[in-house]
Amino acid sequence: MDYDTPLAAGTLERRYKRFLADVTLDDGSRVTAHCPNTGSMLGCADPGMRVWLSRSDRPGRKYAHTWEQVEAAGGVRVGIHTGRTNRLVAEALADAGLIPEAAGAGPARPEVNVPEEPMRADFQLEGDGRFVEVKNVTAAVDAGVAVFPDSPSARGVRHLEVFQRLAERGDGAMLVFCAQRPDVDEIRPADLIDPAYGRALRSAIAAGVVVIGVGATPTANGIRVDRRIPVLT
Repeated sequence: MDYDTPLAAGTLERRYKRFLADVTLDDGSRVTAHCPNTGSMLGCADPGMRVWLSRSDRPGRKYAHTWEQVEAAGGVRVGIHTGRTNRLVAEALADAGLIPEAAGAGPARPEVNVPEEPMRADFQLEGDGRFVEVKNVTAAVDAGVAVFPDSPSARGVRHLEVFQRLAERGDGAMLVFCAQRPDVDEIRPADLIDPAYGRALRSAIAAGVVVIGVGATPTANGIRVDRRIPVLT
């Protein structure tokens, strides 16, 4: 995935109201940017951090800038834009070498209602009808270990419960964790942050939900999904 225009670099002043961030750009100007991440952004939203913003001049936008990346501890670039994750995973699903579990399943149709369930899945594989849900992972709490979620997620638990029911009745269900940072070697449920999510994830796996992890590397020009990451529960 490539960015449409070069990113603007700056320094984070503060993130507030979940969806807003004040940034001082390198040219000295101060802007308010949209923050496309509803989580706590653990370790990725401290004042003074280096950040990169995209810009859109589309009419009707309240904020021209969108926060895309942050330089976390150790100088690691992290992609925080959760809206980019589905595009990254769509590219990965089309790569049989990276996700052989989806090989031969045809293209992935986005934003599909799950029949008889209160959920819209991120994708449905047209070849075999499997539903796919995508989660963006940014929080790394130990060397090489990333966790999800970074704040309690009742919505995430509900999604797992729906996927478990799909698996139990013989329908396909796949959960893909996408870590947008190059320093992650494994992904684990954040039991200390949201124990209910950890329990729901283990229950879903036991019922037959396929859970995989992929890693993406953000650069100045775009983001590339480039590896598999084990999900350890």
